[in-house]
Amino acid sequence: MPYPDEFEGFMIDELGEHTKFKRRTFKPKVFGDHDVDIQIECCGVCGSDVHTVTGGWGDAPTPLCVGHEIIGKAVKVGSKVADVRPGDRVGVGAQIWSCLRCQQCEGDNENYCPKMVDTYGAPYPPEADPHGTVSQGGYSSHIRAHEYFVFPIPDAIPSHMAAPMLCAGLTVWSPLVRAGIGPGKKVAVAGLGGLGHFAVLWAAALGAEVTVLSHSPRKEADARQLGAAQFVSTAAEGWAGPLAFAFDLVLNTADATDRFAIGDYLSVLKVGCQFHQVGLPDKALPRLKPQMFMANGSSIGASHIGSRPECLAMLRLAAEKKLTPRVETLPVSEKGCAEAIERVVKGDVRYRFTLVDYDKAFKV
Repeated sequence: MPYPDEFEGFMIDELGEHTKFKRRTFKPKVFGDHDVDIQIECCGVCGSDVHTVTGGWGDAPTPLCVGHEIIGKAVKVGSKVADVRPGDRVGVGAQIWSCLRCQQCEGDNENYCPKMVDTYGAPYPPEADPHGTVSQGGYSSHIRAHEYFVFPIPDAIPSHMAAPMLCAGLTVWSPLVRAGIGPGKKVAVAGLGGLGHFAVLWAAALGAEVTVLSHSPRKEADARQLGAAQFVSTAAEGWAGPLAFAFDLVLNTADATDRFAIGDYLSVLKVGCQFHQVGLPDKALPRLKPQMFMANGSSIGASHIGSRPECLAMLRLAAEKKLTPRVETLPVSEKGCAEAIERVVKGDVRYRFTLVDYDKAFKV
């Protein structure tokens, strides 16, 4: 049955069978007064998609359509939608609903709402959908989202570049701005991948002095082109020594923290500053002792995506300064989805994939 009763997507039937995408139809949640239906133009491929379909982050409901870096055209809007009109080019990131009434939501922290619904793999609460429908993501023909989580996309940003901003970009933007990063601040970005290259791009654009910490010396040229002032190879013995007490923030974007010598990364922080984690490994962190934090009063933290105001500010800056991430494209299909996931697993991408050619894959 075609839209609007059903959407069509490329889904996996079993976690771990992460290259076996099959075309399936699925029913979206009940359409509400504040909902927007979006005909998808393209969707970024996020590390979260990989961790989910491989089973690295644990159980998830199947069959499952992943993808939460979505750009498309609004084709239907609810009767109470205020700021979206049919035909608008809009985007959806990694969150699709929250209660909008709790302390977190009212304080522009809806990304920490206890009732938040992820864009895929999460059941809606009864107040949003009486059937408890499980959300499905953007490797699909359409997405249905609450208007608060539907973002206008500036004309200056091409769709295939805007897509990865909505998760990868926002995930690093939020901790940067909440830490007050700007002129006069020094930031170390650990890892130069899908998240890390956005962190360098944003931090430099905000006016900070950026150093990239990477175990891959071959990435130095890319780091400097993105705006880094320094590049430090963490494969070199004693790399942290010359950087003691150097940084206002270490933003760790790598998902390999379980293999880090955490003490080295803590030692490069200024007094009272934070090693902040946005890369989420499948495995637990190394064992920690309180004494590791005493030399400079450092701490470890983490954060989850970002808020609507943060997303809008990020998109404005990207448009105003014409900031362009490094994005490769692949046509959306069973084969294209499988190739994207497998190449991300292997680290064979510089630095994000966006699935495109939705108009060819889905005849709407």
